[in-house]
Amino acid sequence: MGRVLAKGRHKFTRTETFPMKPFSSLTRGLGRLKGTRLPKRAVPLAQRLGFAPDAKLLIVHADDLGLTQSVNASFIRGQQLGVINSGSAMVPCPAFDEIADFARQHPDADIGLHLTLTSQRADMRCASAAPAGLIPSLVDHQGYLREEWSKDRAVVPAEVEIEIRAQIEKARAAGFNPTHIDSHQFKLQMAGKGLFETYIRVSRDYDLPLLVSREWFVKFPDLQSLLEPRDIVLDRVKTISSRVRPGQWSAYYREVLEHLPSGVSEILIHPAYDDEDTRAFFGKREEWGAAWRQRDYDFFTGSAFRQIIAKQHIKLITWRDITLKLKQGRVG
Repeated sequence: MGRVLAKGRHKFTRTETFPMKPFSSLTRGLGRLKGTRLPKRAVPLAQRLGFAPDAKLLIVHADDLGLTQSVNASFIRGQQLGVINSGSAMVPCPAFDEIADFARQHPDADIGLHLTLTSQRADMRCASAAPAGLIPSLVDHQGYLREEWSKDRAVVPAEVEIEIRAQIEKARAAGFNPTHIDSHQFKLQMAGKGLFETYIRVSRDYDLPLLVSREWFVKFPDLQSLLEPRDIVLDRVKTISSRVRPGQWSAYYREVLEHLPSGVSEILIHPAYDDEDTRAFFGKREEWGAAWRQRDYDFFTGSAFRQIIAKQHIKLITWRDITLKLKQGRVG
């Protein structure tokens, strides 16, 4: 039996023991990562996929699946409507089993893993997938993922690798085969070279594409130095910020879509219903809270979104589509 920490309706279960299988591959990958600099004139991803140079390809990606039942329900409805075509799930979170069950029953759904390394909130701590004793730099004194990282307590990349491998293995054990990986709060992409090395090594070991964008190379040059031509690199990633006021929500997304350049883009959204479940979880929080998530859901399931992408000749694509096309030999 595991220990359960409950807050209202939301329960986080710590698994006291975990098979060592997810860590057996760690020793294989902890050697020095050999990376070659991505050529500045590498063949654009859209052309590697067999599309014309002026093609506009878009992934509409829902983050935070598994956080609450409402988050899951909004994503599933968006999938049914054919507009929210991709997402990623948080293994340590309370509604993960529900979204894993959906993924198992809908094997064609494009669902990856939103690798999660912090709890963010003191009142709703997340249990790690790996035994706490193996990842001391990631957990608090009670063995839960730390609320947030701090400069006075360094995170050990080898322990991060143990935990993210454990999350992938836990998903697979649930019958859920993720199509890609990304990182909650961009911690694996933007928190230093050591963590990005870990992220990309795990991606290659599991043959799972990882989220990285060419637009990040200027600010985070280590990303580019570790990538190889075989890696999947999106042209851009867009996500709304707290600087956008509620009344400007639709205008922001309309601007992004109407001026979307050619190439492969991803819009990161955070849909959920502004209902009792979501409000109970987020409380009065405004940023990424219940009302924020309802606005994301409303725009991307509304008629305006469909009209804009039709007018702008934007084609929706998924991580699964990208992987399949590359495996078919259209590598450019």
